[in-house]
Amino acid sequence: MLTIQSPAFSNNSLIPSRYTCDDENINPELIISGVPTECKSLVIIIDDPDIPTSVKEARGIEVFDHLLLFNIPPETSRIPEKMIVGTIGKNSAGDNAYRGPCPPDREHRYFFRLYALKVILNLNEGVTRDEVELAMKGNVLESAELMGRYERLH
Repeated sequence: MLTIQSPAFSNNSLIPSRYTCDDENINPELIISGVPTECKSLVIIIDDPDIPTSVKEARGIEVFDHLLLFNIPPETSRIPEKMIVGTIGKNSAGDNAYRGPCPPDREHRYFFRLYALKVILNLNEGVTRDEVELAMKGNVLESAELMGRYERLH
């Protein structure tokens, strides 16, 4: 069974500020296990569905993508802090980078989604989540999820 975990926080617990806009703004270490033998590549999408309505309307989005990684080699068992593995896509800020949690209003949930694919995606660095999800369609073997929470101390 495919799993994604982090030594920095457990599922449904608080994400340490080190990984947010309030501190170092680096990606937390992620541990991957249970990758199916027929897997050709992995995808990780980190997003925040709790963004304010004003942000949704201003940006024309439903969720804020914090990190988009694809074509991660299937033998990858660990993504270290401050490290990009595979090919990076555009986050919702328009950067090919990790953008840490930075909720403007209250506690938000951050979903770390892992997908095992039966293909390598024929996409270039800097593509959007929509492009990755379209290419993934019909090619997902398994998926897993880790959720962390964060609220800024004002």
